[in-house]
Amino acid sequence: MKKAVIFDLDGTLINSLPDISAAMNRSLEKAGLPGYPEDAYKYKVGDGVIKLAQRSVGDHAECLNQVLEDYKTDYAENCRVNTYAYPGISEMLKALIQNGFQVCVLTNKDQADAESVLAYYFPGIDFAAIQGRVPDLALKPAPDGALKIAERLRLTSADFWYVGDTSMDMNCGNAAGMETVGVLWGFRPREELTASGAKHLIAAPQELLRLAGIS
Repeated sequence: MKKAVIFDLDGTLINSLPDISAAMNRSLEKAGLPGYPEDAYKYKVGDGVIKLAQRSVGDHAECLNQVLEDYKTDYAENCRVNTYAYPGISEMLKALIQNGFQVCVLTNKDQADAESVLAYYFPGIDFAAIQGRVPDLALKPAPDGALKIAERLRLTSADFWYVGDTSMDMNCGNAAGMETVGVLWGFRPREELTASGAKHLIAAPQELLRLAGIS
């Protein structure tokens, strides 16, 4: 019987792509570089803000630091403009908590940004743990963050479902020894999730509740 769920954030709980792409495109424009269509960021995000900036500046490495700092400032100010929680997510989180599950978030988003976004889009949700990017903690797909959450809650890896929308999430959850659940409403396709070892695939939040035995 599972006792807790670790969720990825971007592409799993929220669609943050509109605000991420807008902030990065403004930062690129300030540096005299071209921006990208919103959908292109589905394959630029996920590995933390530094990788996002590197992928966005491409061959213009001389602009990296400027774009990175401009983006961090811009996104912190504009991360709640067009971002939205996926339909059914809030209800799913509440149902899990009401049925005794500890609900956690593990993201490569900066810790302060993660806490800000979660507080805004999920008011009243009592997250047992929120782990974002902090110094000296390896980012996903390394399992370090997931294992840190398990240790903090005094649970074993077998007590967790790990829920995410990318191969990085499935690799992280599997490496941590957790049962992985790939969501089909996020940034990456079914084929990526299957190839990276997702134990379950779900097309709607309510399907996780059924998996947890909650009607």
